[in-house]
Amino acid sequence: MNDTSPEIESRFIEMMMRKSGEERLRMGFEMFNMARTQVIASIRIQKPDADLAEISKELFIRFYGQDFSHDESRKILAHI
Repeated sequence: MNDTSPEIESRFIEMMMRKSGEERLRMGFEMFNMARTQVIASIRIQKPDADLAEISKELFIRFYGQDFSHDESRKILAHI
């Protein structure tokens, strides 16, 4: 779904391209950190007694679970 008008999308791209590579990279890191913070909050709501290892496993599943086969995911989770 794209509900952004082509004019606004073009203006947004122009604004982003005026930023340095470092600024765009920093923005990406900030967005990832915000998403991670929100996912951790969600995990803690669903599993209030989760320890750090369990939270780390849930983070892996939510962020990267679709990127690996079941066997690969199982092996990775065993090492977290």
